[in-house]
Amino acid sequence: MQTLLGTSLNGRYRLDAKVGAGGMSTVYRAFDMTLERPVAIKLLHREIASDSDQIERFRREARAVAQLSHPHIVTVIDAGEDDGRPYIVFEYVEGRTLKQAIKEAGRLPVSEAVAYALEIARALGCAHDNNIVHRDVKPQNVLVDVEGRAKVTDFGIARSLDEEGLTADGRVLGTTDYVSPEQALGHPVTPQSDLYSLGIVLYEMLTGEVPFKGENQVAVAMKHVREALPDVQARRPEVSAALAAIVDRATAKDLTRRYASDAELIADLEDALALETARAGSATGEATTVIRTLSPRARRRLPLRVIHPGWLAFAALLAVAAAGTLAVVLSGQTERGTGTRGASKPVGLSPISLSQSAATDFDPYGTGSTGEHPDERSLAVDRDVSTFWSTERYDGGLGSKPGVGIHVDAKPGVAARALEIRTPEPGFIGAVYAADSGPPKDISGWTLVAPARTVTEQRQRFDLDTRGRRYRWYLLWITRLADGRGQAKVSEIYLFR
Repeated sequence: MQTLLGTSLNGRYRLDAKVGAGGMSTVYRAFDMTLERPVAIKLLHREIASDSDQIERFRREARAVAQLSHPHIVTVIDAGEDDGRPYIVFEYVEGRTLKQAIKEAGRLPVSEAVAYALEIARALGCAHDNNIVHRDVKPQNVLVDVEGRAKVTDFGIARSLDEEGLTADGRVLGTTDYVSPEQALGHPVTPQSDLYSLGIVLYEMLTGEVPFKGENQVAVAMKHVREALPDVQARRPEVSAALAAIVDRATAKDLTRRYASDAELIADLEDALALETARAGSATGEATTVIRTLSPRARRRLPLRVIHPGWLAFAALLAVAAAGTLAVVLSGQTERGTGTRGASKPVGLSPISLSQSAATDFDPYGTGSTGEHPDERSLAVDRDVSTFWSTERYDGGLGSKPGVGIHVDAKPGVAARALEIRTPEPGFIGAVYAADSGPPKDISGWTLVAPARTVTEQRQRFDLDTRGRRYRWYLLWITRLADGRGQAKVSEIYLFR
């Protein structure tokens, strides 16, 4: 192949350097002598150019990717044949692969990893909307250009969902470090399979290594089928529970638990990027660019100094000017709450506004524990159902703990008649307790006001029996997790009088 350097294809594309090789083709950096610009050329190996099936697969790649126009997909410019050897011409992306970036960094900054995952998910969404499944999503097939943008490439084993594939049933395609369980088993491959592979890529960006290793590719593939994904938070503790939940859902072996669409994953990644940026107080690297593309819903979670950096000094001046006025106004008001937006409207009941700091996680029987995700507790009263507080992970159930929970402060006190929760994952069992002093340090100091019941709906209401007594704190006490789930999640808590 080296003898081809310096030669041209069809008198137009001069092959200047070899940049990569695969099982069926070699990739060159080339120069388009007609338009005078650098390009990338994928040239089919001569020894397989006579194989009609391989040629058709090669041509199918060109046809498939030529349908796609997206800023995070490497663009097909041209295709042709020279001396019986097919080739595809792509835009030339100067930079490195995402795999190289991970190797050099060890692991990527959390917000940058989320930003890249979001760009890849958007690219896959474009492909899936055109009925094309990539089938080989891996960091080696993601290019990072000099400006830091991710671009998905190498749809070499992509297949349109509208046509019969040329690959025999049961044959595993793709790199097994990232292969979905259904693909490893030779089952039908769908867009959800690409989302699984992207979840593994996100795991690697966050931890610096792939989740499974084995003596050979088959051994690794079977681990994707049979073994639980190692806990990403155990390997990188600063990963938030919300982001860990995205990794878990993207890589769920059960297709009914995995993300059903690109849109669902993209929405969660946007929220995660906003939350990670808010936690850090600023954005760096590619995250700086990607946060400008977030939906208005996700951007609401960003600090003002991130959205409008120049406003920080102006805001400080306004704060000084308004301080005296605010002191007078607030002296006659109760604490401003998060409101009652999103609460249901049961007949005869009125929702109660809770303060922004009303929620507190509760784990009285933990040993050496720092609580039940205290960094997330405000998400249970932020009136945004796309965010949630979650318990710690208990993959074997709660074990010896009689329960864990979260309580809200209804200061100065109220004889509440109902408590409503929102959850993205029903199935756990919970009860409601109340207290008028404390709050108590263990469950024995609380008063049961709603017996334990299974949460069967994403919107679940507990009718409370307070006997007219005003209580300040109301506790959702979780005594059993849903079958097959290692934690419980609560998006919102509402109180009604």
